[in-house]
Amino acid sequence: MQVRPGGVGAQDAASAFGAIVDGLRSGQEMVRALRPELTFEDVPAPRTLAPFAAAVGVFIRESDDEIASGRFIVLYDPAGQEGWEGPLRVIVYIRADLEPEITVDPLLGEVAWSWLTEALDSRGIQYTAPSGTVSRVLTEGFGGKRGEQPVSGMEIRASWSPATGGPAGGGSRRAGPSAETGAGAAGFPAVAGQPLPALADHLAAWCAAVCSASGLPPLAAGVTALRPQARRRGS
Repeated sequence: MQVRPGGVGAQDAASAFGAIVDGLRSGQEMVRALRPELTFEDVPAPRTLAPFAAAVGVFIRESDDEIASGRFIVLYDPAGQEGWEGPLRVIVYIRADLEPEITVDPLLGEVAWSWLTEALDSRGIQYTAPSGTVSRVLTEGFGGKRGEQPVSGMEIRASWSPATGGPAGGGSRRAGPSAETGAGAAGFPAVAGQPLPALADHLAAWCAAVCSASGLPPLAAGVTALRPQARRRGS
């Protein structure tokens, strides 16, 4: 995980964000223990979006083919920003290969969006102002790659604001422990008396959505996968 601290800021804000980053690292280890198919990697954190930022990437491979990937970014601005409804904003990206007949399904957008929202809601995560897009993708090769078979897929780009302290506003969810990470509501860092949420559950929800997009079966017993296996390159 790569972290970009703000050049100017109060020491307590830097300390609070450091605690959040530590929690995300712990969350990676817990998710990795349950989902060894996921490989985490360091990716650059954005440089201009907020005083504090951290980012982590993940990918899933089958044989030598990457079938799904994603990026999880946390932004922290103690002063908040327009549209955030708080000092924190999570931005995620998910890409996965899909069978061509799935990419043309008119319900793909709604179903793909539900992979993320249901992963958040099933963990009782408290959040506000969710926003995002689902795109259909067709990748074709040219030049030296002209002979490669076209690959169809989808991309999810989304963001939300982790709720901080007190009752959440409309569209938020109640915070609670995660079945996958064991993270709970205790030990939140605080700035100016306002607690900041631990984000291991948010990371776990994003990972669950990446798994759903890739076609991996869900961990929970008795839960049916939302779609068939993802299309494999060269198949």
